[in-house]
Amino acid sequence: MAGGFGPTGGGGTEFEAKITPIVIISCIMAATGGLMFGYDVGVSGGVTSMPDFLKKFFPVVYVKTQENEDKSNYCKYDNQNLQLFTSSLYLAGLTATFFASYTTRKLGRRITMLIAGIFFLIGTAFNAAAQDLAMLIVGRILLGCGVGFANQAVPVFLSEIAPTRIRGGLNILFQLNVTIGILFANLVNYGTAKIKGGWGWRLSLGLAGIPALLLTLGALFVVDTPNSLIERGHLDEGRAVLKRIRGTDNVEPEYLELVEASRVAKAVKHPFRNLLQRRNRPQLIIAVALQIFQQFTGINAIMFYAPVLFEHSWIWW
Repeated sequence: MAGGFGPTGGGGTEFEAKITPIVIISCIMAATGGLMFGYDVGVSGGVTSMPDFLKKFFPVVYVKTQENEDKSNYCKYDNQNLQLFTSSLYLAGLTATFFASYTTRKLGRRITMLIAGIFFLIGTAFNAAAQDLAMLIVGRILLGCGVGFANQAVPVFLSEIAPTRIRGGLNILFQLNVTIGILFANLVNYGTAKIKGGWGWRLSLGLAGIPALLLTLGALFVVDTPNSLIERGHLDEGRAVLKRIRGTDNVEPEYLELVEASRVAKAVKHPFRNLLQRRNRPQLIIAVALQIFQQFTGINAIMFYAPVLFEHSWIWW
């Protein structure tokens, strides 16, 4: 966990807490980071199937798609620039995650989400207004940076601000919003593909600004988590925020546990070296294997190119 210590100190103890409006609003706002991620995943496949988009940025691919339309679609989309458009977001996200882990720890979860929102807004503006391939790729890279920062901070924020008894339900909002974002992107692409005049793809890419704006505004108004404040030495402010989000003054047991968890986490000098120790290897292997087998399912190919696959599926029958 980027923040250095978990949301519950001693084995998931349930402390006195109410489900306050600030918790619900904060979690909904933060979960829009997942919506943004999902939309960016889903929108690329749709716009790359739009003839006007291909004609402007990938004319070689466009010519291939117009040749022998009644035959197989095999290798028509085999183009390095097109693959760069799709993959640049994820490569940038991977790189940005390393910087995001630092800001999440040193500057707090809220500031990291704000940085993500700004990256999203600027990246969306570049993509929607793109005049050439370079501008399009820069926009995707900026969106990828937003993904890296949001994916680092949002799940940690959700885990730390939610009361113990509903933590799982609120935390899953991030993943739920990822899938909603993918669905929404495909529905938008379905509609914008029918727009005459060759600007439908701009609308598809530009509508990513809605969840980006929600995340940015949310990050401006939500409070940082008590865990983050305590971790950064703001003990009194951490206690005050804990009272606000729990809706009670009886927060001393949870507060003391957070302080102790922070102290223990800071005492660990070489976290990555500890991760490789024998006692931690089963958990490490499972975590890595889950990611590997998820990729082996081929789900990414479906998410990235679903419109193209469905558009030409009749050929296989």
